[in-house]
Amino acid sequence: MKIVVQVRLLPTPEQAAALEATLHACNAAASWVSEVAFERGEFRNFPLRTHTYDVVKSRWMLGAQAAQHVIKKTCDAYATLKANLKAGNLGKPGSRRYRRAAQRPVTFRPQGAQPYDDRMLSWQIPDRTVSIWTTGGRAKNVAFTASPEHLTTLTMYRKGESDLLERDGMWFLYATCEVPEAEPNTDPVDFLGIDLGIVNIATTSDGDIMAGRELNRIRARERDLRAKLQKKNTPSAKRRLKKRRRKEARRAKDINHKIAKHVVAEAERTGRGIALEDLTGIRERVRLRKPQRATHASWSFHQLGQFIAYKARRAGVPVVHVDPAYTSRTCAECGHIDKANRVSQAWFACRSCGFVDHADRNSSRNIRAKAWELWRRGAQPTAPAPPRPTRGRAGCKRSITASDARCASPTP
Repeated sequence: MKIVVQVRLLPTPEQAAALEATLHACNAAASWVSEVAFERGEFRNFPLRTHTYDVVKSRWMLGAQAAQHVIKKTCDAYATLKANLKAGNLGKPGSRRYRRAAQRPVTFRPQGAQPYDDRMLSWQIPDRTVSIWTTGGRAKNVAFTASPEHLTTLTMYRKGESDLLERDGMWFLYATCEVPEAEPNTDPVDFLGIDLGIVNIATTSDGDIMAGRELNRIRARERDLRAKLQKKNTPSAKRRLKKRRRKEARRAKDINHKIAKHVVAEAERTGRGIALEDLTGIRERVRLRKPQRATHASWSFHQLGQFIAYKARRAGVPVVHVDPAYTSRTCAECGHIDKANRVSQAWFACRSCGFVDHADRNSSRNIRAKAWELWRRGAQPTAPAPPRPTRGRAGCKRSITASDARCASPTP
């Protein structure tokens, strides 16, 4: 399966200037190609090359491979835009947001990611350097750093394209690696139910509770600080805002990675599968009071589910998604369903048999039971393969194992 490994480049000032000029040229060329594609209504790679390839090479001084990648990432951006419009991710047809996305050509930020193949980028992993193409010539001996685990993965499994991007003055390469999967467990002895929540991020049917109170307190403190700095609006306040950007997302991502790793390791150790709730569309289905909206909107259950899914696939652990309906109201002992069973956020007390348990643990046991019943009826694992990195509207790769944010996005 494909995963993406992040490495940080440590270029000299001269090398950084060459890399910056290269990104600016490639993204300026991509924006021009996007305008041509929009005007002609031609969004396929090879037909679009006949209209743009020669101009891209001569006007922006790009090499043959770079020019082809610029055109291809433009086509990929329109493919992603079309998929988002069709899925309703950019509003309903006719809405202002939908019209703004559909009636304008895609644009690329100057720091948008640029794909490199092995003709443009060579790795010297033992020396921790790369040789990379730039508009000013080949930049050799560009140092990079990565964790020992990532270096091992690069050495053994790197295959395919890498993406160059700049974020907050730092340079990164995202390398695609083809990692072998473990033999899937087709005969699990049971399932480990996982109840996802906000107060408790994840609760297992074994009784392990990964509390989210500290994370929620930090998020509330960060929101208050952002509001104060935005209201102040001084140069120093803006510098502080820029320095703290993405900090909350990185913290949440780190916590989700740790939880996913723990859950998958426990399921693999005990020969069980993993049962998750299918929470698709929950934000549209639930109506909340205004004070609760920010907390609910920042709930990263989808990211946690993706992390569990790809780590489980890599370990050969089956994952089954179940309907979450009534899991919090059903007694895990006798099966009695009653809204009054949920006496509080933390506790469950069955009105029929008197069973008392932690509410989230009771829910996770119901999720486990549903998954086991589905599996006995012949259900297949529902954990998809990790999505292959695809370029969005801004020409940046997106992947569950890549950075928490990319440097490019569509301009308004």
